Amino acid sequence: MPRGDRSTIALHIHMKRLLVKSSLLLAIFCLLSLERTITVSSAGNLLQDQASSAPSVYPHDRHNLFFPVSVWYSGGKARAPMLETITQESPRLWKEDLLKIKDLGFNTVRTWVEWNVGEPEEGKYHLENLDFLLRLADEVGLRVIVQVYVDSAPEWVGKKYPDGHYAAQDEQPIPSQAAPGYCFDHRGVRKAVLAFFQEVARHVVASHAFYGWDLWSEPAALNWARVGYKSEAMFCYCPSSMERFRLWLKNKYGTLDQLNEAWHRTFTDWSQVEPPRYGTILTYTDFMDWRVYYGYKLAEDLKMRNEAVKAIDSVHVTTSHAPNPSPLVRTLADPYDPTDDYVMKDSVDFFGTSFYPKLTAPEYNWTLERRVLAMDLTSSMTGGRGFYVGELQAGYGVHGTAIGTPVTSNDLELWTWGMVSRGARAINYYSFYPMNAGYESGGYGMINLDGTLTERSRHAGEVARLIQQNADLLLQSHPQPAEVAIIFSPLTPLLGGYDEESSRTAIHKAVAGYHRMFFERNIPVDVLSSRELAKDDLQRYKLVIVPYPLMMTGEEASLLKRYVADGGHMFVEARPGWVDERGHAEAKVPGFGWDEMLGVREKQLLPGKEFDVKWGDFHFKATGFQEQFEVENQSARVVALAGDGTPIAYENRYKSGTAILFGSFAGEENYQRPVAEHPLAGLLSNWAELSKPNLTAPPMVELREMHAPNGRLVFFFNHSDKPAAVAFQRALEKPATRVQEIMSGQRIVPPAQTVQIRTEVPAQSVRIYRIDF
Repeated sequence: MPRGDRSTIALHIHMKRLLVKSSLLLAIFCLLSLERTITVSSAGNLLQDQASSAPSVYPHDRHNLFFPVSVWYSGGKARAPMLETITQESPRLWKEDLLKIKDLGFNTVRTWVEWNVGEPEEGKYHLENLDFLLRLADEVGLRVIVQVYVDSAPEWVGKKYPDGHYAAQDEQPIPSQAAPGYCFDHRGVRKAVLAFFQEVARHVVASHAFYGWDLWSEPAALNWARVGYKSEAMFCYCPSSMERFRLWLKNKYGTLDQLNEAWHRTFTDWSQVEPPRYGTILTYTDFMDWRVYYGYKLAEDLKMRNEAVKAIDSVHVTTSHAPNPSPLVRTLADPYDPTDDYVMKDSVDFFGTSFYPKLTAPEYNWTLERRVLAMDLTSSMTGGRGFYVGELQAGYGVHGTAIGTPVTSNDLELWTWGMVSRGARAINYYSFYPMNAGYESGGYGMINLDGTLTERSRHAGEVARLIQQNADLLLQSHPQPAEVAIIFSPLTPLLGGYDEESSRTAIHKAVAGYHRMFFERNIPVDVLSSRELAKDDLQRYKLVIVPYPLMMTGEEASLLKRYVADGGHMFVEARPGWVDERGHAEAKVPGFGWDEMLGVREKQLLPGKEFDVKWGDFHFKATGFQEQFEVENQSARVVALAGDGTPIAYENRYKSGTAILFGSFAGEENYQRPVAEHPLAGLLSNWAELSKPNLTAPPMVELREMHAPNGRLVFFFNHSDKPAAVAFQRALEKPATRVQEIMSGQRIVPPAQTVQIRTEVPAQSVRIYRIDF
């Protein structure tokens, strides 16, 4: 369900959803007192009778050629995670909806189960809606992805485990109002949660219609609630959470003596060790440990869900999705959502994201640059193995009386194919019906609440058909490898500990600023986590950019230094390695011995909001401060000057490679005050000898390419309001046997070794060329 961009919508900073339960849920308890099979109610018998036992036909499943394109739908018009009461009319109405979904062109529905309703009494499960939907979907030939919600919990859990409540710094229990439920760190609560997952698995595993799982929608430390009556609340400080944190610390430090040394404390027993509640002037290593731990903990929580399901169902795909890619705006310092998607991705088969570019009021709409950044971050954080779009906005947003901009057919075309061109392996539109309850009533629907279709529903369905028709090549394809990597550090936002007074998202803004520079030139980039560089083959990149590098680890510094030594081109911004991962200052800056690589050391800093930079014949601005240097190696040469004439950037040869140190922040400046066709990207492209696409097109045309062993895909996105003439040329690895434009069906004569495309792309639309070898 929609969760906002926290850089713009304060109300969504710490909320998933705070949902009002309607009387429909009470009716479910009364009407559906069934166990796992349908045996009692007349409605249940009717549904069972009408669900055909005819064999299902899923022609695209063979050879893994199925590409799920779904709409969120659970039977009837109830909004997630609520469920509609089953009546005598439900079989007919639900089946009509499912047929409508299939006739539009979608091949999957994404349904949901909720713990609060699904197990209102311990061990007594109410999953009838799920069973019915699976049977009806099987009959009409649709697949089903199941979203499991355990963020709202039944009351019996709190009664049985009174010490299982969440707690903030004051350790006072947080009462559950269905949400946020109870703390997963509590062994009893965890056992109950995982038992519910396994019961759901037993229900779905034998269904022919069942396709896969989403085990956690928009993971967070605390879901669907913001505890507004507590100032600066952070989670979780319940006894079970503190004990689990101690175990992590024991594994990290080994002995109390080493922990005391790191934290500047005098503990005599592990039972005395607790997470920090506030900052002090002494050290914030304890804060670093607490937030880093919590990011890993949440990934482990997701992994436990995955393992519980896999113990029952080892066949079907498991997924999860974030509210947005963590390098977009989220940090480990967030008290409610300290997740790191680079870590989360390894807990399930496929990780992914929600995508709501028009979430609420128009002033919060994402710009083109932010939309493509979110897409590229999702591709990067999942390591190139593909990802699931768990929620893609299907209709205009609503938040109380705030009404969003209409979502158009062209929006859905551009957003959907944009995700596919970056390696998406499933698209899930949220939602089929608009929200029928809560502060989002009327919003986010693909069709109208009265069941009538919209033009965008028809167009999205056609896009879904085209995706499935080309799934054989799409599912084998990966985005064209990038030659540029931007390093994102999840640790840098923790700099300063509890008492940080500047922006915790400066590195996010820096990444966005550099991404924009290269996006405007149709040069793809990867965004890598500084904590995963050992897994990445850095040498495949011609250029590595290290923005806002104030906090570094020894491993990160060593791997990047080796990249340069082995022949790489690295561009690094000011004050690299000022502090280490403990928050301790290095003896000199650049830290970690980088002065040897860069040939200079910091002499002083001049703070300011904006600085002029002259680099050859080009002028641009930077922000934050101007770093001034002492030269340590005479091989270091000045490449750029500040407005006062002092050197602000040096290039130095180090072994087989070259590095440039730039003494300010150009990426963050380009995010805050963007410059079209920023000259720095051109300078760095020439310096690192980056490949440039053989493309002639207006500025608002975006080029994306995918490659596979047996073919290629070329995407032209026209983001302007006018048709765009495009000319493109590329040498092929193998002779082409067929070239076809997917959207129009037009074919062109297959070339021998070089494909040449001349076309006109309609306004706000896409053209996609499939090239088979």
